[in-house]
Amino acid sequence: MRLFFISLLFISSQIAISQNCENTITGKVIDQHDSTILIDAKVTVLETKQIALTNFQGEFSISGLCNRTYTIEVYHAFCDSKTYTIAVSGDIDKTFRLEHHLEELNEIILEGKSVEKKSNTTLENKISKEDLDRNSAKSLGDVLNNISGVSSLNTGNTIVKPIINGLHSSRVVVMNDGLRMEDQDWGSEHAPNIDINAIDNITVIKGASALQYSGNAIGGIIITENAKIPVKDSLYGKTIITGATNGRGGSITSQLTKSFKSGWYGKVQGSTKRFGDFNAPDYNLSNTGVFERSFSLRGGVNKFNSGIEAYYSLYKVKTGILRASHLGGAQDQVRAINSQEPLYIENFTYNIDAPYQDVTHHLARIKAFKKFENIGTLNFQYGFQQNNRLEFDVRRGDDKDKASLDLKLNTHTLLLDLDSKISSTTKLKLGLTGQYQTNFADPSTGVRRLIPDYNKYNAGIYAVLDKKINNQLLFEIGARFDYTYLDALKFYRTSFWESRDYDTIFQDIVIDGDFGNQVLANPKLNFYNPSATAGLTYQFKDDYKLLFNYSLASRAPNPSELFSEGLHHSASRIEYGDLQFNSETANKVSLTLQRESNNFSFSINPYVNFIKDFIVIEPVEIQQTIRGNFQVWEYRQTNARLLGVDVNSAFNLTNNFQFKNQFSLVKGKDTALDEALINMPAASTKNAIIYNNKKLNNLYLKLESEYVFRQNEYPDNNFEVFVAETETTEIVDISTPPDAYHLLSFNSSADFKLSNKTSLTVGFDVSNIFNTSYRNYLNRTRFYADDLGRNFLINLKINY
Repeated sequence: MRLFFISLLFISSQIAISQNCENTITGKVIDQHDSTILIDAKVTVLETKQIALTNFQGEFSISGLCNRTYTIEVYHAFCDSKTYTIAVSGDIDKTFRLEHHLEELNEIILEGKSVEKKSNTTLENKISKEDLDRNSAKSLGDVLNNISGVSSLNTGNTIVKPIINGLHSSRVVVMNDGLRMEDQDWGSEHAPNIDINAIDNITVIKGASALQYSGNAIGGIIITENAKIPVKDSLYGKTIITGATNGRGGSITSQLTKSFKSGWYGKVQGSTKRFGDFNAPDYNLSNTGVFERSFSLRGGVNKFNSGIEAYYSLYKVKTGILRASHLGGAQDQVRAINSQEPLYIENFTYNIDAPYQDVTHHLARIKAFKKFENIGTLNFQYGFQQNNRLEFDVRRGDDKDKASLDLKLNTHTLLLDLDSKISSTTKLKLGLTGQYQTNFADPSTGVRRLIPDYNKYNAGIYAVLDKKINNQLLFEIGARFDYTYLDALKFYRTSFWESRDYDTIFQDIVIDGDFGNQVLANPKLNFYNPSATAGLTYQFKDDYKLLFNYSLASRAPNPSELFSEGLHHSASRIEYGDLQFNSETANKVSLTLQRESNNFSFSINPYVNFIKDFIVIEPVEIQQTIRGNFQVWEYRQTNARLLGVDVNSAFNLTNNFQFKNQFSLVKGKDTALDEALINMPAASTKNAIIYNNKKLNNLYLKLESEYVFRQNEYPDNNFEVFVAETETTEIVDISTPPDAYHLLSFNSSADFKLSNKTSLTVGFDVSNIFNTSYRNYLNRTRFYADDLGRNFLINLKINY
């Protein structure tokens, strides 16, 4: 028996000696998202307690492992550690991937930062969530006015349409978290249907260089985004309450986000805003109130290698239009324009009567992504939007509560793109887009329909390549092609049809010409729109950067430009389009010199934009109708040149004091007629002194001066009108711009800790401190009233 145990022990020891324990695990630790190496990541074999740290190439090596199964833990700073089970049989090479953006994602949640460049060779302007929270009660257009080169086309103070480098409407594309907004943007008094409280940051690109979003953004692209939600167990939210003296109203918005370590998350948000009549320094602006409500719901799962998200939002706004801007006879038109005060002034009220707009916008979207090793990230998105626009004019009798314009626009959008990292220096983006859109103009309004029923089909394809030549030089090139097919059904007045020679040019599209004084036509139009971009970014002296970009953009005419033939009620004017319009084609060259440093930063951005077949709308006369006298505005095509420069600078005077300056200038010219373009923004400059002390409750104080120069270059669109009451002919001056003006404003905020997880930010602002009377050239109601007077605003934000 003793001999048996000795033999067994000898055999066991021989087996142990013969086992191979000379295996080695080598490999890399890299980022889950973009495969960048992670230095000093710790790789631990739990059974043997062996530890290795990754080197500057992200590589590690652990030797002396047997043929068995091991548990390996991989850890890196600001990452969630991961545990892997590895069966060792011989030498193994293994790549471990960690989620290295958790801390960065938390930063995005708190500060609303965007980490992805949209265009590598064009200057991008960003608005953070902190700035959005300060302006919670304002519109998207108002917030964008804080960016140099961005102004607004206003209808009063509540309908604010962004202008980028002198261009607006269909030339400015608004992307709402990856989906292009389709909300009847053709009207000069149609504001974007977006609640800024439902987004976390905004990026503005001046021009069409970001081809993955659109090829027809001749003016630029506004990109709104939601912050990424971290992959961790958390529950957080915020509530913002504002109150203002001008308009005697305010807003409240609240949101709550729940996330899980498994990757699941959900977010709910809602806002409401209510103001009554606003006031100019010397009088009430009757019927200028606004009532806005919005709601959004977001949820999905993010597994880093794959994910899916569903989103829904409802935006509803009722907006009053200055009652004094809707007049009857020619005599009233002349009196109103020549008067220093509105012809219609009533006492303050929260009621919103005709004329007003009532717009409802639904947006539903589902998007998903899947990462494929050595291929890239494949993204898919489907979106549906419904925009219902009601415009109410001043009517009499039983029809006074009936809309004069009722448009319902339904849009289905499909997107498929691949974001691929070909090598450490080369990235490629490829994409396909498809869209189907239908517009229904309700005939029950009893008013001649300005925009007809139509079906529109869009298809697009694009490719963008980024190549990093070396540490200083980056090159970007891209191309895109879009096809648009438009199938419309419209009644034309026979007199208008014949005056344009449509009876000869488009006789084949007439369905029925026997409707008395009308012609029923079925225009079917095709548009082919190529776009391209090429640019360079050169970095030198550590903090200097030079960006050059050339972009070719082409835009198909929108339905208003093609089909308008009648009274546009909320604009209070008759508009005429033209079926013969071609696509606009723009060639833009921009150059940016940029410096980013701790003490002094600046950017200088000159540009020139040549636009062939530019579509412009201008006033031509006053026309008598049974509703009264209305200005007639007519679209026409010409060639245009826009030349301008945007300048930004920031100088840190001390650790707490900073001086900022902005200057913008754009000159628009009709090169065919050798005259200035209408509605070009006047030159403007902003100067601000900012005090910020993070140690003193993050105290923030800002005094800002804004000076808007007089627009001295404008076309002469004045015309004569016969006033029957006096039997005289009067000049209607709608061209001469108002005088220059200077405004002062003050902004402040401070943070207070309420508990470990709750904080309160109190803000107090004053705009137009000296209650200055002024009129902005780009405010469509400037003919009838002054702009807003002094306003005191308080803002309370609770983070929890």
